[in-house]
Amino acid sequence: MNRDVSSATALQDKVKLLSRELHVMQKSLIEQFYIDPLTGLPNLYQLRHDLEEATRFTLIIANIDNFKLLNNFYGFVVGDFILESFAKTLKSELSDTRVYRIAGDEFAILLSEKMNFYTLKAYVSQLCKKLTHIKYAYAQTEIYVDSTLSSSASESNDDIFSKVSMAQKFAKKKQLKYWIFEDSMPFAQEYENNLKYATKVRKAIVDCSGIVPYFQPIIDNETGVVVKFESLSRMIDEEGIIHTPHNFIPVAKMIKVYDKITTTIIEKTFEIFEHNSYDFSINLSFEDIVNQDIYDFIIQKLHDSRMGERLTFELLESEKVNDFNKVVHFFNEIKRYGAKVAIDDFGSGFSNFSYIIKLNPDFIKIDGSLIKDIDKDKNAQIVVETIVAFSKKMGIKTVAEFVHSSTVLSTVKQLGIDYSQGYFIDMPSPQINP
Repeated sequence: MNRDVSSATALQDKVKLLSRELHVMQKSLIEQFYIDPLTGLPNLYQLRHDLEEATRFTLIIANIDNFKLLNNFYGFVVGDFILESFAKTLKSELSDTRVYRIAGDEFAILLSEKMNFYTLKAYVSQLCKKLTHIKYAYAQTEIYVDSTLSSSASESNDDIFSKVSMAQKFAKKKQLKYWIFEDSMPFAQEYENNLKYATKVRKAIVDCSGIVPYFQPIIDNETGVVVKFESLSRMIDEEGIIHTPHNFIPVAKMIKVYDKITTTIIEKTFEIFEHNSYDFSINLSFEDIVNQDIYDFIIQKLHDSRMGERLTFELLESEKVNDFNKVVHFFNEIKRYGAKVAIDDFGSGFSNFSYIIKLNPDFIKIDGSLIKDIDKDKNAQIVVETIVAFSKKMGIKTVAEFVHSSTVLSTVKQLGIDYSQGYFIDMPSPQINP
């Protein structure tokens, strides 16, 4: 009997011990769930929980400036060191305030009072001074860190993350040290409009029906005869409104459907020029050239169509070329099929003649910023004269863009430019108008 009681007691003790161990383990797991392992700060889940419990509060977000650049330059070990150090700075400067790490380089500060705009502005302004040009030392190397702050002075704390995030994005975009969301600001409407436009762009691009080529003629300045057409992309939405690339291409890149625009314009342009004998040109970006799918599509198209000798590919000069070898390889491949190469918008961005020497194009298209006032701008004339003289020595033909008046066309001819295009000659049109 005593043995049975003893066994039962031992079993109960073992159950109690296991229960305590389970409780400790459960508590540890919960703590891990709510704690950022790198900095030891509460994480986003804890912040969300605390916001649900709070009635009156002010939320501030601090984002480390250029952290990706710092991380890439110094390496992830130093990147982690910067995050840990910044977390310690926040805890030190805000010892009586709750601080969280809510994303990679983003931290949150939760104040237990609801501040009005002017009080909040004074607080954030003072905090900015403490979080500007912070010096950290790692392995005898001094690293300086800055941050951007954002908050909300909205009457309501509903959608607080959205409001503070919108203020953060605005501050980053305008390169401000901080920004505070107010109800009078049109951020929400702007974001809604952006979402609607992104949906409109996606619909137009995905089924290809909304992306169409428009064609602008290029004349020979000596004869005045149309010798070529440039194919320009346009987007036509469900309401029939025509959108220019300046508006829809940045959105297409953001939502990852840009490559569809390039292939659609190439496909539709080839279809049009199968039925006439004109030469034509198509714009490409460096992004297109390094995209293997687009590269293969272009080579296959040149092979199947046998229209290469009539085609010029225009590389946007304003597009930063990161790897000249890839561009030169692409140019060499398309030239096997008789296609030619033009450097577009020369005279804008980072123009330099070494760029031309490396790429050895057939044409240089002189940017409209130099051409539009060339009939009265002596400095523009000097620059264009230099480009033309250089091009002639290199055996490269020149094209003037943005020829919008008879006086501009006359000046362009006097300067020895070979070809012209612009509204004075003709506007872009969905039809071929020789």
